[in-house]
Amino acid sequence: MKHRRISRKGVATAGTAVLALVAAGVTFQTANASDAVPEFTARSLSAQSAGTLAADLGKTLGADTAGSYYDAKAKNLVVNVVDEADAEQVRQAGAKARVVQHTLAELKSARQTLTDKASIPGTSWAVDPVSNKVVVTADRTVDGAAWDKLSKVVDGLGAKAELKKSAGEFKPLIAGGDAIWGSGARCSLGFNVVKGGEPYFLTAGHCTEAVTSWSDSQTGAEIGANEESSFPGNDYGLVKYTSDIDHPSEVDLYDGSAQEITQAGDATVGQTVTRSGSTTQVHDGEVTALDATVNYGNGDVVEGLIQTTVCAEPGDSGGALFAGDTALGLTSGGSGDCSAGGETFFQPVPEALDAFGAEIG
Repeated sequence: MKHRRISRKGVATAGTAVLALVAAGVTFQTANASDAVPEFTARSLSAQSAGTLAADLGKTLGADTAGSYYDAKAKNLVVNVVDEADAEQVRQAGAKARVVQHTLAELKSARQTLTDKASIPGTSWAVDPVSNKVVVTADRTVDGAAWDKLSKVVDGLGAKAELKKSAGEFKPLIAGGDAIWGSGARCSLGFNVVKGGEPYFLTAGHCTEAVTSWSDSQTGAEIGANEESSFPGNDYGLVKYTSDIDHPSEVDLYDGSAQEITQAGDATVGQTVTRSGSTTQVHDGEVTALDATVNYGNGDVVEGLIQTTVCAEPGDSGGALFAGDTALGLTSGGSGDCSAGGETFFQPVPEALDAFGAEIG
């Protein structure tokens, strides 16, 4: 029997624990930073290597850590610290040290305050290591009493938080697209995976919560049925292949070629990532934050997301976020579109693989 092949339509880009300075004219002399420190030669690193070094330094510094990000132009890891003793450790490890006001623990406490007092539909928040603040974003639906409430909570956090307004609307991207179909809904296939020697694929949990089986065309036969799903809270779903169909471990690049995927990894703030989606095809962007919380307008809350500048539109949901041959995320939702831009959030792939006991393959 000839094997049909399902293309990786609906893929998205993302990144992990460190943020980049790529805009022209941006320097390290941001608010709360001290530039009265000696200069040391920092190692030239890839985004992936910077993420690994950031994780190691985070363990070494413990409660004194204040976050980190990748300077994509200089190819250096920048680590925020709160005193000169910690700065010396950072420099010796080959990264740039930056003395700031707030520890990561203080910023996480500010996040908890937002969760307790300002979980308003249409809002999101994440720690921004460049500004050393929690950046809170309200979409266009947040106004009147809701805006007043949110502003009051953010103002109460003082220098630890900053409030922004988005022109778009935060929503899961479940409609539109043509990658995988089920019960009138259209989403995108993320990554092919293996569990117990059997073939499966990952997609968004808000897709698998709404649909139980999938086809590769609007009126086609079933190719897969849902096995597990987690949404809200998380946003990942696992679908078991039920048909005799080829399932390569690759992502469709929409130019007649595909990107092979050999592993899953964590994103890094400042990392350049790529998303390939069934609606908007291939787009690039940057990881701007990790562990983001999004309060979608329908009341669903998802935590632990990768925040990026990559655009996405309805139908891209579930699609893959990747960097080179590394799977990073599954498209969850966001605001804006590929004409106007906006924020897009991704469910980290390693977390989904761990939850399902699956692996890239």
